[in-house]
Amino acid sequence: MHSRSRIRVRYAETDRMGIVHHSNYPVWYEVGRTDFIKMFGTSYVDMEQAGVMTPLRNLSCHFKLPALYDDELIIRTWCTAISAARIEFSYTVKRIESDGSETELGYGSTEHGFVDSKTFRPCSIRKRMPELYEKINNNLKHF
Repeated sequence: MHSRSRIRVRYAETDRMGIVHHSNYPVWYEVGRTDFIKMFGTSYVDMEQAGVMTPLRNLSCHFKLPALYDDELIIRTWCTAISAARIEFSYTVKRIESDGSETELGYGSTEHGFVDSKTFRPCSIRKRMPELYEKINNNLKHF
């Protein structure tokens, strides 16, 4: 199971050549993660209210083709691993062409820890939000 997030490239996200700056990809990954979590009936706000934060541990971005101003993009997000203490996501960024086909522009991954929002010490998502843990664990994508 994966989420699909649509984004239209804004002028502010591009450089002088009209090409998206690489720093926008992690922001788009965040949009994808937010939509992914919502598919399971919760949100990052709900997680934070339960005392759980998800700081970034690792980030990778691989670029194939440039995204351009006003492109319509789709960010697909999968969870590839979850444990009590961490979660990993994979992403693809594709341009939706005028004929409806999709062209892959890049892909990436992020790894996050689960920490207590007050102490920032590792915590167990399995104990804090067992239903969410089970739902995500049962829908992992294995590459």
